[in-house]
Amino acid sequence: MPSDPGPDAVARSAAGREEPTEASLAGPHRHADRIADARAAAIARANALEVQVEALAEQQALTTHDDEHDPEGVTIGFERAQLLGLLRGARDEIAALDRAADRLREGAYGRCARCGAAIPDVRLEALPATDTCLTCADLRRRRRR
Repeated sequence: MPSDPGPDAVARSAAGREEPTEASLAGPHRHADRIADARAAAIARANALEVQVEALAEQQALTTHDDEHDPEGVTIGFERAQLLGLLRGARDEIAALDRAADRLREGAYGRCARCGAAIPDVRLEALPATDTCLTCADLRRRRRR
């Protein structure tokens, strides 16, 4: 018995071209929802980090203790740098998700920006903002070494 090809199935036309099936036509809506959900989570994370950064700044303003030389733990400066790094990452993720939403509106979402190959749906589920296929992502990672 043939296995179910799943929701992202495509049929082959007589010319051998991939044609979207009825099941795959729901894809753009599913992708839009996934991008929106990931964006909302990133915004919530950024907002929470901003609150933590502000609280740390208030804490720093109220203390006269020189925590730079305190052997008891991490410094406020270190904590602040760590929070700002996480905040920068969340903001970068929001920007990447905005670009993914633009690609979806333009009909380019799910295609590799480098080689044009289809990006597997499982990769898009895990990384909704991605614009590269596994092969191109691996090549980029290897070049960075």
